[in-house]
Amino acid sequence: QVQLVESGGGLVQAGGSLRLSCAASGRIFSPNAMGWYRQAPGKQRELVATITGGGTTTYADSVKGRFTISRDYAKNTVYLQMNSLKPEDTAVYYCAAFAYTLATGTPRYWGQGTQVTVSS
Repeated sequence: QVQLVESGGGLVQAGGSLRLSCAASGRIFSPNAMGWYRQAPGKQRELVATITGGGTTTYADSVKGRFTISRDYAKNTVYLQMNSLKPEDTAVYYCAAFAYTLATGTPRYWGQGTQVTVSS
């Protein structure tokens, strides 16, 4: 059993910053690839960023230059630093863990989600 627990969501004004954290525990073998996804009301869940077991990162075009994904291997924790937030970033953000070190296919494990609301 694997648990992913997100924290750090909240309400912020446009242009502000937030940092999301995701702590992984249980039967998860470091270093799995990890990712952040988001789902806005009435929209499908979309990929925001991923980080492989080796630390290679990818980003959705909509967040490039504003968001940074990182990980602390010792703490089994992945972060999402979000800067220059826009109202369109408002969504529930989900942490996800892939089965292997590369971020391919569908993640195997998901967190419960944390709400991020950006006011204009």
